[in-house]
Amino acid sequence: MKRIIAWLPDRVDTRLKVIAWVYLIGQVVLVGTGGLVRLTASGLGCPTWPKCTSGSLVNTPEMGIHGVIEFGNRVLSALLAVVAIVAFLAILRLRKQRPDLFWLTLIAGLAIPAQAVIGGLSVLSGLNPYVVGLHFVVSIALVATCTAFVVRVYAVPGPRVRAVPGWFALLAYVTSVVVAITIVVGILTTGSGPHAGDANAPRNGLNPEILQHVHAIPAYLTFALTIVLVVASLRYPWATLRRFTQYLLAVELVQIAVGLIQANTGLPGILVGIHMTLAALLAATMTAVVFALYEPAAQVSDRAGSESDVVAA
Repeated sequence: MKRIIAWLPDRVDTRLKVIAWVYLIGQVVLVGTGGLVRLTASGLGCPTWPKCTSGSLVNTPEMGIHGVIEFGNRVLSALLAVVAIVAFLAILRLRKQRPDLFWLTLIAGLAIPAQAVIGGLSVLSGLNPYVVGLHFVVSIALVATCTAFVVRVYAVPGPRVRAVPGWFALLAYVTSVVVAITIVVGILTTGSGPHAGDANAPRNGLNPEILQHVHAIPAYLTFALTIVLVVASLRYPWATLRRFTQYLLAVELVQIAVGLIQANTGLPGILVGIHMTLAALLAATMTAVVFALYEPAAQVSDRAGSESDVVAA
């Protein structure tokens, strides 16, 4: 135990940064494998929960590829639970100096078992589309939380203040709300389409063709707002914020392209899976943009002082 305590970081170092990145990448990959489960009709590859079958914790050869895919997704979830524990332990000695990191790892750590329970309920309910959709919402929330963890690991500790004009911050927050709406409507659209996760799984009963058009409205609004954010950021010395807004725009361009292709090619499973993974990346980049609106108070004061000196000169 003493060796473990001695190993725990007393400052933000390379170990903590690696853990943060593994945590985030793992959550995004989990979204992708969850999509694979659904798109290969493997949602009931393990027909019970928490065991794979009533008599086996793991999948059996008789269950075929569907059992392998579903159980593989469960294994990844378990591995991420281990990462969550490691991340929480790694910041224990830093909880007073970096309460932000403490709370982020605590929230993410508590969300993982909640996600597992919802995943179990989706199996026990025969892949009810609304339960499955809630499972995806929690996954996106975890991606956002882990993104915040990565961003804050690299941030200078201490008080932070808004470093951008109020109108820009408001625009960014509005964009984040529209992103959330886009993802939720996308979940409903998928829940009405052909990829139920199992041949006998129910759909939500909504019209998929209408929902595709409804889904496009907030998607294109997000795109328009992001263009404004990118252009506006070019006017100010916000290197990090400018980079994150450009990442956000890049993800949206790919997302729109994939969405248009899948809608016009009969919703092939591989494209729907890519679209789902891109939704996770969209949530991640939007989170990074929001966090970049704030900088260390001292840094903002120094910048304001420099600008005042220039004006006075």
